[in-house]
Amino acid sequence: MRTTRPPLRALIYAAVLAIANPLTAPAFAESDLDALRSGEMKKLAIHQEPKPVSDAAFTDWQGNTVTLADFEGRTILLNFWATWCAPCRKEMPSLDALQAELGSDQFEVVIIATGRNNPAGITKFFETHGITRLQSHLDPKSALARDMGVLGLPITLIIDASGHEIARLRGDADWHSDDAKAILAAILAGS
Repeated sequence: MRTTRPPLRALIYAAVLAIANPLTAPAFAESDLDALRSGEMKKLAIHQEPKPVSDAAFTDWQGNTVTLADFEGRTILLNFWATWCAPCRKEMPSLDALQAELGSDQFEVVIIATGRNNPAGITKFFETHGITRLQSHLDPKSALARDMGVLGLPITLIIDASGHEIARLRGDADWHSDDAKAILAAILAGS
């Protein structure tokens, strides 16, 4: 027997409308985000107070120095991963699909290969699995990961447009699921 959850569907619908028409968007409080946590998103820890992020440098795929401050003004889904991490590899297609669907000047999926990761191995993995919307950043000495309290992989953070961590999920998840997209839509509507 199939069960439905009308309140969740209503919130998803409101969130989609909010993205389509921000002038009529309802404001979502943190408690509303908590109410949206279902499915794999039950693992998402939503912070009561936004947390500052690290200013540790990492590099983009071209070797340019980057910090998280370079992404301010956009909400980002920041994923720490490694090529040798099986759960990281499992969730990468869903991150790519999320970027394809929601990526914009307001939202971006940012992935950072932390620790030892062979760039040729990253390229091969992306080609083999059809990852076309993401470009991995590199944190070879794990400086950013350490500063951000990343213990184990994968870890995914949601960072608001003002550059503060507002949520964190330990372990892999389907980031292209309706549950994940509802939470992200609510965050984008409130930013």
